[in-house]
Amino acid sequence: MRLTDLTHDFSKGGAESSSVLHDLASTEDGPSARYVTSHNVRAMSAPAFSAGQSLALAPYGGAVLGDGGSEVGVNWRPVHLAAKRLVDIVGAAIGLLLLSPLLIAVAAIIKFTSAGPVFFRQERTGLDNTPFEILKFRSMYTDRCDLSGVTQTIADDPRITPIGRIIRKTNIDELPQLLNVLWGDMSLVGPRPHVPGMLAAGVRYEDLVIGYEHRHAMRPGITGLAQASGLRGPTTEVEPSVMRVVRDIEYIRDFSIWLDIRILFRTVVSEIAGGKGF
Repeated sequence: MRLTDLTHDFSKGGAESSSVLHDLASTEDGPSARYVTSHNVRAMSAPAFSAGQSLALAPYGGAVLGDGGSEVGVNWRPVHLAAKRLVDIVGAAIGLLLLSPLLIAVAAIIKFTSAGPVFFRQERTGLDNTPFEILKFRSMYTDRCDLSGVTQTIADDPRITPIGRIIRKTNIDELPQLLNVLWGDMSLVGPRPHVPGMLAAGVRYEDLVIGYEHRHAMRPGITGLAQASGLRGPTTEVEPSVMRVVRDIEYIRDFSIWLDIRILFRTVVSEIAGGKGF
């Protein structure tokens, strides 16, 4: 099964793919570990790793992350890239127009139910590691927001406002990112933008996954291959955290406008069935 098979939901565990996690082996050079691959999944939890440990991915269906010596094969077909940007501009503009009544209503409710701005602004890492400011509807109390984004949201998080619980569950809080798409900071589809220093399994993502920075070879997206595959939620465990990066690299390697359309369709269907945010 290829990683670009959107029919499998890896978030449910017990998944099988062409290459998956199997074991870790320490190196002689320091406190690092490297993946080897197997066709049997063995889930590994965050406590198995200490701060400073890192993982190098062995080939996952051809999506290889190295320690800087290897390049990610990117399909930069000009026609598909031009079509992608056109879809981004037209899709974001139409989305903002059609959703404007909802956006105005949500903004008004946020403004009148808790003190603070309507929008939450936060630095994220974009194309070629360039920082940008992402827009979201504010879903937390202003005095409890974590601008760094390092403290992840948990179930029944006391920082979240009543309206915030609704818009996070339905992912309505993400809709202002359509403006980021119009401005060129983001795309409708791409790797989700992370905050600088984002934690995964208790350590910095770039320390956990060697070659992590390769996921920034394309504009970040409102949705992506990882999210369409069910890889969402907190990054507290190793396997789903690493698989997100694997999916991002797979997307970059196999990018086409047709893959974008499939991911968008899959995202819409999954959100209609019920959002998974909290």
